[in-house]
Amino acid sequence: MIRHDKTRIDAKRRANLDYKKRQFAKPEFQKRDFEHRLNYYILPPTEEITLEEFETWAIDRLKVLSELNSCTYRNRSPEETAEYMTPILNKYLPLHSNSSNSRALQDERKKDHYSHFILRLVFAGSEGNRQLFSRLEAMLFRMRFKEDDFRERREFVKSLDLDWEDVSEEEKKQLAPELTAVSGFKKGEEQDWFKVDFTRVPELVEGRKVLLKRGKAYVLQREQVSLVVSEFQTRLNEALELTSRALPRLDEDDRLAPILHHLSQAFTAPEAAYSSSDSNIDGLSAPTAQSIDALAKHFPLCMQSLHNDLRANSHLKHFGRLQYTLFLKGLGLSLEECIVFWRRSFKLMTDDKFNKEYKYNIRHAYGDVGGDANRRGRGYTPYSCQKLLTEPLPGPGQSHGCPYRTFAEDNLIRAVQGMGVNDRDVLNAIKDDKKKQRYHIACNRVFEFTHKKEIRKVKEEGSWSATDLDTILHPNTYFKRGWLLKHLGEGNAGVVNGGEKMEE
Repeated sequence: MIRHDKTRIDAKRRANLDYKKRQFAKPEFQKRDFEHRLNYYILPPTEEITLEEFETWAIDRLKVLSELNSCTYRNRSPEETAEYMTPILNKYLPLHSNSSNSRALQDERKKDHYSHFILRLVFAGSEGNRQLFSRLEAMLFRMRFKEDDFRERREFVKSLDLDWEDVSEEEKKQLAPELTAVSGFKKGEEQDWFKVDFTRVPELVEGRKVLLKRGKAYVLQREQVSLVVSEFQTRLNEALELTSRALPRLDEDDRLAPILHHLSQAFTAPEAAYSSSDSNIDGLSAPTAQSIDALAKHFPLCMQSLHNDLRANSHLKHFGRLQYTLFLKGLGLSLEECIVFWRRSFKLMTDDKFNKEYKYNIRHAYGDVGGDANRRGRGYTPYSCQKLLTEPLPGPGQSHGCPYRTFAEDNLIRAVQGMGVNDRDVLNAIKDDKKKQRYHIACNRVFEFTHKKEIRKVKEEGSWSATDLDTILHPNTYFKRGWLLKHLGEGNAGVVNGGEKMEE
C-alpha cells in the first residue's frame, strides 16, 4: 500500500507566480556609499564585480604595496616614503577627499575597498604573509591618515567609536607636572589628553611619548594617529585569522583559485606589462645586429649574463635563446636583424644546421610563423621580472632566469662588481636581498648605484617624476631607463648605430 503525503503540494495546483514576485522585495546585497576617504575595512563587499575588475584592482593594489615594501628595504624615511608614494598612489589607487567634489569619489573608494578584501584572500594563507600584509596595509593607512583633511579625519575617528576616555580638567591639574614633562610644552599651555590601556599604544610607550599611570597611558590628542593605526592593525590581524580559516572553501571555486594563485606569485615582483612603445627611445636609432655589443653595457644582469655566455660559447640553450630573443625584440631589433645577430653569434655551425634547427624558433618568437593565433598576437612578449622569477630553475648547461635568484652568492657578487658596483654596503645589502629572496630589490640596488649621479641630477632638476624612477619590474624598462639616464641632454644627437656612437 502506497502512502500519500497530504502535506505535499500538487505540482498542478501550484500558483503560477510571476518571476518578478519571487525576487526579494528588498535586495540582500545593496550598493554601499562610502562616507569617508579613510577605511577600517570592517564590512566585506557585497556588490557583484567582474572577474576582470577582481584581478585588475588587486594587481593595482599589489603594485602599491610592493612599492611600500621596497621603501622599507631601502630604509627610506617616512617623509621620503610619502613623497615617493604620492604619484604612485595617484596612478594606481587614488582617493580624493569629500571636499574635492570629484565625480569618481565613490568609484575610487569602491576599488580601494574591494582590492583590500581581495588581497586578504591572497595573503591570508600563511602566518608570514598575514604579517606582511598587515604591516604594509598599516603603513598605507598611516600615510593616508596623516594626509587627510583635518575635519574629515576627525569625523572618521568619531565614527569608529574607539574606547578612549578624555582626561578631565581636574585630572590634568593633578598630573600637570608629569604631563608637561611628557609633552615637552611649557607650563600653562593647554593641551587635550585622552587615556587608554597602555597595551593599545605600544609604539608610543616604546617612544616614551605617553604618561603611564595605573595601567593607563595618557596620550596627547596630536598622537592619536598611533592609537588609530594600532587599532586598525589589531582588527585587521583578527580579520586575517578568520579569513585563513575560510580559505579551504575557496579551493572549490575554479574561477578564483587560479587568479589568487597568480596574485600570490605577483607580489614577489609584480607583473609589469610590456608595450611596443617601450622600444621607442628618444635618441636611440633602431638597433642592428652589429650594435648589440655596444648596447649590452646598459643591459640588466640577466641579459648581460646571457650575452656574455653567448659570446664566450657561441651558443645558448633553448630557454636562454628565447629569453634573450624576446628581450632584443623588446629593444626594437627587427626580425631580419635578429636572425643576422643569431647567425653571427652561432659562428661555429653551418648555415644548413642554423636554418634547420634555430631560424624557425626566432621567427616563431616574433610571430612570423606558428599559426593564426601566434601571428595575431605578434609572437611572444618580452619576459618580465615576475616571469623570470617564477619559471623553473635552469638545469645543467642552461643560463636563463634571474641571476640574483640562480647564481651562487660568490658568483653573483663577482657579476655585480663587473657591472661597476664596488661599495661594500651595497654588496652586503645585495647578499641580504638574495638570502631573503628579494631578487628584484637587489637588481634595483645595482641600477641605482650604477646610475646614482644621473638619478641625483634628474631629481635636482625635477625633469623626471617619481613614477619615472619607480621600482624596475621589467628587463626592458631597465635598459630604457638606463640608456636615457646615461644620455641625458643629448636628445636625438647621440645615437648608437653599428656599435659606434654617431653624431648627426
